[in-house]
Amino acid sequence: MWIPDISELFQPGFSFIKLVNEYVGKNQGLESDLVFHRLEALKNIVNKQIGMIELDPDLDIETVTEIFIRINSEGVVLSQADFVMSKIASNEVYSGNLLRKCIDYFCHMAITPDFFNHIKEVDNEFANTPFFPKISWLKDEMDDLYDHSYTDLLRVAFTSEFNRGKLSDLVALLSGRNFETRTYEEEIAKNSFATLEKAVLNFINENNFKKFIMIIRSAGFITPSLIRSQNTLNFTYIVYLKLRELNYNPAEIEKYVKRWFVFSILNGRYSGSAESNIDNDIKKIATHGIETYLASVEAAELSDGFWNVALVQNLETSATFSPYFNLFCASQVKFNDKGFLSKDITVKNLIELMGDVHHIFPKEYLKKLGHKRSSYNQIANYVYMQSEINIKIGYKSPRVYLNEILEQVNGG
Repeated sequence: MWIPDISELFQPGFSFIKLVNEYVGKNQGLESDLVFHRLEALKNIVNKQIGMIELDPDLDIETVTEIFIRINSEGVVLSQADFVMSKIASNEVYSGNLLRKCIDYFCHMAITPDFFNHIKEVDNEFANTPFFPKISWLKDEMDDLYDHSYTDLLRVAFTSEFNRGKLSDLVALLSGRNFETRTYEEEIAKNSFATLEKAVLNFINENNFKKFIMIIRSAGFITPSLIRSQNTLNFTYIVYLKLRELNYNPAEIEKYVKRWFVFSILNGRYSGSAESNIDNDIKKIATHGIETYLASVEAAELSDGFWNVALVQNLETSATFSPYFNLFCASQVKFNDKGFLSKDITVKNLIELMGDVHHIFPKEYLKKLGHKRSSYNQIANYVYMQSEINIKIGYKSPRVYLNEILEQVNGG
């Protein structure tokens, strides 16, 4: 049984003997000596040394951030997002403490909608703020296509509203950094908190979130297994929010969001140096417009050389989580294609029902021909297929089983 308030142990004149006797009385089978030694170890916390590093007040925020991250790299590695969250929470003047809770609770409810009831019962202070009704819609939401962490939320909110991609810049802005004069001004800190709050509310807005998910699903990406890059999903939501802010009509937003998402998956845009690419892309979109910039990067990176050489080389893999195989499956979902040799069952049905990926040229057939695992397990040989059909095919070659199907067709 827990001791509900350990602070009582540190009060002057506290009786250890009395607590030990009461505790052992409530928890039969425990030895008094064991309980006493553990409580004594607890009280000795006050004698533990705590290291403190004093930083020169003239250090800039980037250096402080770097020191913070390096010091913590020996234990649980902390990120820029952790530093941002602590910066937000520590400022009660601009309601940073409540904004921090809003971010935390929203991300937690995305994974566990039932957490809504816990917030309502335990955190009355937050439940009575304007933030709580804005995240309440998640209690009934079961879609797991875009389950985000607070790092994802901060990145999307910050980049979409500030047109910057580096979270260290957000720390600086919340501290009041003037990037031109290299000074710190309270007015900048105040405006930065207000802008960030607006950006967070845009992210958690039910209409924005659900319409974005609907667009991604309509492109054929119906399960998280088809989306292997969280950063790609994050930046595509940034594009969606940015186009909404610029008053693009819904049809154009849908078109450009889908194109950017598929384009980013094809060239692995955010798989490496993600933050630098995000920073560059948002600035180019903000200055050149989505139409011009997307057309230019598509022309540069999806040329004939990509389709005829680079993509073909990348298809030589056995990984079913390959972005190219996932993109192919998503296109089958979008065009409502049937499963391989299925009369009625679609690829969408098979993916949603956790159907299996099988071989066009059966594995055992290729083994008998002397092919190795790296040869017969290739994504060009993979299809979504009903298990019943796969069993019927057995070890037959396509020449055999497709001829059998042809006979059935000719026979009506």
